[in-house]
Amino acid sequence: MSEQTPQTPVPSALATGEHAPDRNLALELVRVTEAAAMAAARWVGRGDKNGADGAAVNAMRQLINTVSMDGVVVIGEGEKDNAPMLFNGERVGVGSGPECDVAVDPIDGTRLTALGMPNAVSVIAVSERGSMYDPSAVFYMEKLVTGPEAASVVDINAPVADNIAAVARAKDASPSDVTVVILDRPRHERIVKEIRETGARIKFITDGDVAGAIMAARPGTGIDLMLGVGGTPEGIIAACALKCLGGVIQGKLWPKDDAERQRALDAGHDLDAVLTTDDLVRSDDVFFAASGITDGELMGGVRYQGGAAVTNSLVMRGRSGTVRKIESEHRLWKLRAYSAINFDTAG
Repeated sequence: MSEQTPQTPVPSALATGEHAPDRNLALELVRVTEAAAMAAARWVGRGDKNGADGAAVNAMRQLINTVSMDGVVVIGEGEKDNAPMLFNGERVGVGSGPECDVAVDPIDGTRLTALGMPNAVSVIAVSERGSMYDPSAVFYMEKLVTGPEAASVVDINAPVADNIAAVARAKDASPSDVTVVILDRPRHERIVKEIRETGARIKFITDGDVAGAIMAARPGTGIDLMLGVGGTPEGIIAACALKCLGGVIQGKLWPKDDAERQRALDAGHDLDAVLTTDDLVRSDDVFFAASGITDGELMGGVRYQGGAAVTNSLVMRGRSGTVRKIESEHRLWKLRAYSAINFDTAG
């Protein structure tokens, strides 16, 4: 079945005449990720993951509550990091406007931020209320992500070599031209061996598989495919971006131990089922925004210079497929006049 045809569609609010998210919502969301990125950027290279994450969460929460929506956090910080803010179930937005599911990751790549490494980003995704998959029973999933050229020819259940060959054919290339992004983890030893046996190249990332998934689907990044096991919440955020980009994500829940496996079964999950893009977010009314914290293949990181900050962001809308690249200049002395967020220091 094509990724453009959901197996279990949510009736579109646009089609039924109900109040739906409009196109301006995406441009409101980028203010949220810009604020989180600027707050986190003061912590780049300082070796303090928790300090960076706390600053980003605080900034994101303050700005998200100015967005014209009635949002409920489905994917949040609380479930992952026991954070007191942006926890699952928290109501966000001004409380009026479209009813939305909200997924946030104030820093996708806290370790990347702490060590000053590439591709740390701040991300937020919004979709129609009730359309995001609930991943609470299992924190990890096996993933396959690629762009629109090969979206219809890959299969997470197929051997690694078959998927690399399929991507190569779809891109009129050879397997040795294909680059696979994968988290650098011991659990991926077998997959890494299989990738290398095909002659394909590997880009290892230490963290940040939302950014990795977008790189695999977006042209010009040098990445063709993402494989391996990563966070389920990050998979759902990535699915929102894939809705906009036209690529595909396929996933299978990956319990880390017997206790989690039993919880998943008790919750009614089929651990053999392949979760498609449309399973992870069942609406085309999707908005996604990401701002760079550190430089990377997707976008530049925050630059602080002479009382100003420059941010680079991607803003996407699922229904139109529009992707905007936004570079913004922020005058810190003006921000101080109305903002309670400290963008001046890491303290």
